[in-house]
Amino acid sequence: MKKKRIRLKGRLGVYMYTSLYLGILLLVVNIGTYFLDVRAGILLSSFLVLYLALILLLMFYNRPVIINELVSFATQYGQIQKTLLYNMGIPYAILDEDSRVIWSNTAFRHAIHSEKGFSKSITYLFPTITRDKLPQGEQEEELEISFEDSDYIAHITRISLWEMVEDSDIIENGEYDDCLYAIYLYDETALKIALQENDAQSLAVGLIYLDNYEEALASVEEVRRSLLTALIDRKVNKYVSAFDGICQKIEKDKYLVILKKRAVTQMQEQRFDLLEEVKTVNIGNEMAVTISIGIGLNGLVYAQNHEFARTAIDLALGRGGDQAVVKTPDHISYYGGKSQQVEKNTRVKARVKAHALREIITGKDHVLIMGHANADVDSFGAAVGIYRIARTLERRAQIVLNDISASLQPLVDLFYNNPEYDDNMMINSAQAIENAGPNTVLVVVDVNKPSITECPELLKICKSIVVLDHHRAGTETIENATLSYVETYASSTCEMVSEILQYISDGLRIRNEEADSIYAGMVVDTNNFVSKTGVRTFEAAAFLRRNGADVTRVRKLFRENALEYKARADAVSRAEIYRSAYAISVCSGEGVMSPTVLGAQAANELLNIRGVKASFVLTEYHGKLYFSARSIDEVNVQVIMERMGGGGHLNMAGCQMEGVSVEEGIQVLKRTLDKMIEEGEIS
Repeated sequence: MKKKRIRLKGRLGVYMYTSLYLGILLLVVNIGTYFLDVRAGILLSSFLVLYLALILLLMFYNRPVIINELVSFATQYGQIQKTLLYNMGIPYAILDEDSRVIWSNTAFRHAIHSEKGFSKSITYLFPTITRDKLPQGEQEEELEISFEDSDYIAHITRISLWEMVEDSDIIENGEYDDCLYAIYLYDETALKIALQENDAQSLAVGLIYLDNYEEALASVEEVRRSLLTALIDRKVNKYVSAFDGICQKIEKDKYLVILKKRAVTQMQEQRFDLLEEVKTVNIGNEMAVTISIGIGLNGLVYAQNHEFARTAIDLALGRGGDQAVVKTPDHISYYGGKSQQVEKNTRVKARVKAHALREIITGKDHVLIMGHANADVDSFGAAVGIYRIARTLERRAQIVLNDISASLQPLVDLFYNNPEYDDNMMINSAQAIENAGPNTVLVVVDVNKPSITECPELLKICKSIVVLDHHRAGTETIENATLSYVETYASSTCEMVSEILQYISDGLRIRNEEADSIYAGMVVDTNNFVSKTGVRTFEAAAFLRRNGADVTRVRKLFRENALEYKARADAVSRAEIYRSAYAISVCSGEGVMSPTVLGAQAANELLNIRGVKASFVLTEYHGKLYFSARSIDEVNVQVIMERMGGGGHLNMAGCQMEGVSVEEGIQVLKRTLDKMIEEGEIS
């Protein structure tokens, strides 16, 4: 009875009733035939009755059979669809609204290694697929996911329950907000492996420079110099060849290297042990040979990789050499840098830079001089030296100085209310921005990182910029400088400025206040000529002494009160010796004008403890946490501070943190030390 109530529609329904429709048409024709001929009408009527009887009989008999076949086909077709979906090669699953797996096919179970199926939240399998990542409305989502050693693209579609029950005979129609999610997993493991393999085969460009080629050759007998060069060449070529690379000597102390990206990764894992291998070359040379390596990769074209390599080698040399730098479009990595840069005996470079500086200043009417924020004695002393150069060349000069620390105040007082100097010799950032113009040259001293200068806005305003610094270059540098003179071997920027002063003009005369300020900068940065001092350091000090610098006056300027002395002593007494080699302490600095200076002094004091390779003193000041790091020659504290967002020198560095307590800062420092020791970067 149910089959009789089933009504067919569409083309199949039209087809089933076509014969009946034709019978009705024949009835109309039969009626018209009676008007023409009664006997013909009777004959046609007999045929019509027989036709209709036969048609109705066939319809009554065949209709249930056809319906039964249709139902049977639909049942078998649905079963086939279910079987095909269950055995489909693509992993497929149905999720409920809470992202719980309610059905999955065989391929999905194989993919997750669960033959019995999985009925928990999909997030347990793939943590990246969370409820907020599931699609809303008619949109579809594609997510990259990983499971064990396989990588997939998950294609997720939302299925509305309201659309599913709209024509249902067992569920009452209504508004349903619930839904299901269909998820397909497309395996991209092989594709990613192929892409990674292709990426590993891409070429990288490298440059290798010998840092002290001339000095090393000069330290051996002339007849053995060719042997020294040959041994170095052999070391470099053998190292590159071991990584299936090409090494070509382009100058007497420079090499061009072509490598696969995979080889660069292996070199990074071994931390570029060529840096240490080259130092083992010894045929009687008094000076160990050191090299710098710059590598560029991941550029869009090979020319860009070469440009990256040039930038990397410049960074390596600017940081003192004896290190490798790997540059990509979005990252720079540093390796090595464990030895102090050798001081150059010649002052030719200083003379050349002095003449270039003179040309730049004489071409402008106004000179602005600034150092780094929270200026120290070296920064101020160098600024005073540049001020004297500008005044000697008859140019208007001003020093940009915002905050004056307690340690700097005695030097600044030498120039305030001094009739020999203008009242506007020192200005703040706002005044500097107002005075800067197209005919102004900006001289930046004791810093090459734009973000920590006294007034970063001036770097954008002034078109002519000069940089004088002795710090190792980092990732962030002043790139648009007209003249850049960065010498990391120099003990201080004041040493560099005192050398330049000697070549600016024959009639240059340095006043006592200026000589004291420059000399004071050298005293502070060398820790009373104990750290980073060379022949040129003492030559610069001698030049300043001849021009009026007084050792006694400078010493009196740096005398401290009892509270500062006790604060420094307290920081030393509270030191913790971490891992038997690293001294860590905290300088409270309560009631002290310049606690960061005391922290640096305490770090220097801690190096006097036997067995201490490096010292770190933390100081809270103006809402920031300052780290002062010091070492003698066993540890490169610069790379440690760079890991924490700072920088500096091999044996003198620091960093700053905001929103971090002292306890948290100590933990960050310890974790950094632990990680670098594990990686072999420090010992």
